[in-house]
Amino acid sequence: MGLRSSVAVVALVAFAATTAPAGQRPAAPPKLPEHLVGVWQLNAAKSRYFPGPGPIMETRTYIREGEDVVGIIQRTFQDGRRERIEYTANFDREYPVMGTPAYDTIRLKRIDERTAEAVLSHAGRVFGTARRTISQDGKTLTIMFRQESQGNLESNTAIYRKQ
Repeated sequence: MGLRSSVAVVALVAFAATTAPAGQRPAAPPKLPEHLVGVWQLNAAKSRYFPGPGPIMETRTYIREGEDVVGIIQRTFQDGRRERIEYTANFDREYPVMGTPAYDTIRLKRIDERTAEAVLSHAGRVFGTARRTISQDGKTLTIMFRQESQGNLESNTAIYRKQ
């Protein structure tokens, strides 16, 4: 797995999408699920990156900022290279992402209370999709990323433990 695949695992946080009928005020943004806020550490031994390899260390920090969430992803690769990716987002529209050349926006959609989907794009073109699921006990975060480009498939499953 190259830089693009491992960077793409970034997608993780989502909120419910709501749409107000024309002429009405939009509904208030949904509250950030409490079980998402905190620090999550990658379990590299349980994670799978195809074609691989993935990062050897990664920490995801999610912070509540009003109705939004700030996502900070810090990772280290086998060659010693490090990166820090950041975004502030809410729901159902694109938000800018900083720290990676692979994609520049994230669009979040809530599937249910513990599952969300993110579409990562670069210059308006979809880069890949990620599905984030938090376990019932709130201790495990699983992110499944998928990207198809020019006939090549990248499929990653990253497992994180709440600290």
